[in-house]
Amino acid sequence: MAAGTAVRAWVLALSLWGTVVGGQNLTARIGKPLVLNCKGAPKKPPQQLEWKLNTGRTEAWKVLSPQGGPWDSVARVLPNGSLLLPAIGIQDEGTFRCRAMSRKGKETKSNYQVRVYQIPGKPEIVGPASELMAGVPNKVGTCVSEGGYPAGTLSWHLDGKPLIPDSKGVSVKGETRRHPETGLFTLQSELTVTPARGGAPHSTFSCSFSPGLPRRRALHTAPIQLSVWAPEPVPLEGVRLVVEPEGGAVAPGGTVTLTCEAPNQPPPQIHWIKDGMPLPLPPSPVLLLPEVGPQDQGTYSCVATHPSHGPQESPAVSVSITETGEEGPTAGSVGGSGLGTLGLALGILGGLGTATLLIGVIMWRRWRRRGEERKAPENQEEEEEERAELNQSGEPEAAESSAGGP
Repeated sequence: MAAGTAVRAWVLALSLWGTVVGGQNLTARIGKPLVLNCKGAPKKPPQQLEWKLNTGRTEAWKVLSPQGGPWDSVARVLPNGSLLLPAIGIQDEGTFRCRAMSRKGKETKSNYQVRVYQIPGKPEIVGPASELMAGVPNKVGTCVSEGGYPAGTLSWHLDGKPLIPDSKGVSVKGETRRHPETGLFTLQSELTVTPARGGAPHSTFSCSFSPGLPRRRALHTAPIQLSVWAPEPVPLEGVRLVVEPEGGAVAPGGTVTLTCEAPNQPPPQIHWIKDGMPLPLPPSPVLLLPEVGPQDQGTYSCVATHPSHGPQESPAVSVSITETGEEGPTAGSVGGSGLGTLGLALGILGGLGTATLLIGVIMWRRWRRRGEERKAPENQEEEEEERAELNQSGEPEAAESSAGGP
């Protein structure tokens, strides 16, 4: 009797301290005990039931029963048929099944899908900026969340509204690391913004951690308020942008190098602008565009920022792609697509002239042949007249010779 009372007290204590569940999907906090009920099992021995586990600790199904011993310190079957996991961990995520037979012979099955979680510490913003400068990229700070599971996500807010990374001055660089022993996650998110000129004089930033499981509240950092100042623009003298190749025209897949030259000492920070929008890149006096494609075409300029005065922007240069065959005329050509058209027209006219000449030669030969055929009968008549005259002159001579004879 005393033993039965002790067991009931132990189960009640676990119910209050840990988690006793009868549903199919559940979550449990890492390091806490978990109790799973086997539906339909008799509350007292003898019992006909069997637990099967498929978790990160097992390569196949692990079978536990009241008649068998406990599974090390991982899990064991309680006298009432429930399954106890004294300190659940990440490796205990998986599927738990129980099959029980009542004293009346009715079989009942229980099926649980278990996931675990760990609430991280409150996130914080590390290395916050003291102020922001309008018109150039500024690092606001790095939001850090440590010791959570699953990984979850970090997000930034400006004046209470979500900040979405885009190409218009908001850039977020994130990093996720996992501890090799505990399996817990550390998240980092670095925010860079480019305040617009003429905007609000102050901006309030905050960061929040959202767990990777439903029905878990987000955790928020303390907000930071930063002032935004817009220095007076400085004349463009002294800041020069050099592009290589000269003119910024390159064949598809070529390389363009932009170098921002600012003579100030100490050297200022150099940021880059494309088509009027800041590029989310770390400060650098050189911008390399390898394997240039259509997305790289546009107008580029650089902004030199020095602590002692405002930003200086260079004159803009254009980067463009030359089509195949537009780099220059080939040897022996006059040059240009217009001259190519002229050459084609001259070729066509030359062909027509040759055809006309051939037709003229053929017609001339035919005319000459017909002329010779017409002259042939006239020549025959002249020959016959000459023969007749010769015959007539020959007859008087023959008569005189016959008269002077003996």
